[in-house]
Amino acid sequence: MDRESIIQKSIAEFQKHGVRKMTLQELAGKLGISTKTVYKHFADKETLLTSCLEVHYALLYDRLIQDISSDESPVLKLFRIWIGALTLDFGTSHLFYEDLNYYYPAAQDRILKKYREKFSGPVLRVMDEGMDKGLFREELVPAVVLEASGAIYRLLTRTTQFKRFRLDPFRLAENTIGVYLRGLCTVKGLQELKSIHFPESFINS
Repeated sequence: MDRESIIQKSIAEFQKHGVRKMTLQELAGKLGISTKTVYKHFADKETLLTSCLEVHYALLYDRLIQDISSDESPVLKLFRIWIGALTLDFGTSHLFYEDLNYYYPAAQDRILKKYREKFSGPVLRVMDEGMDKGLFREELVPAVVLEASGAIYRLLTRTTQFKRFRLDPFRLAENTIGVYLRGLCTVKGLQELKSIHFPESFINS
């Protein structure tokens, strides 16, 4: 099995079983190859994980940017970006993202930093478009809004700050980042958000 095939198949296994408890020996067994074959291409588990994240996040960012490029209202685009991100973190692959957030944040951050500029440019353009159309408040500084959104998101995904409330992740999102996003909007922008809510959790689906 070549390097790219190992990466693609490893991504699928990490998403299904998580990262922390998966040893290279177990992973090799699930791929139907020897550990010697894995070590031929990757020095250790973290090296393999980093390569997997490179491929994984490149695809995710391309998908998000395509969604941003749609003809939808800027307000709806902004909301759907964060709903999409939370759906990944708390959806059917939640164990994978939970492991990344709590046990491999440095590896994840290295990759996220690489794609941040690629992602932030289109999001900032969405903010500018929304402000031009009177959907977002005119006094906002889009770069600060994006940074603050990310800070709230990290509180939800990387800390136990809200654990004592025992709320479903999407209800937490509705009461934190959802409130923040609505606060960016003008009355006109809020009208477009009437039907938008964070989804019910499907962690156990």
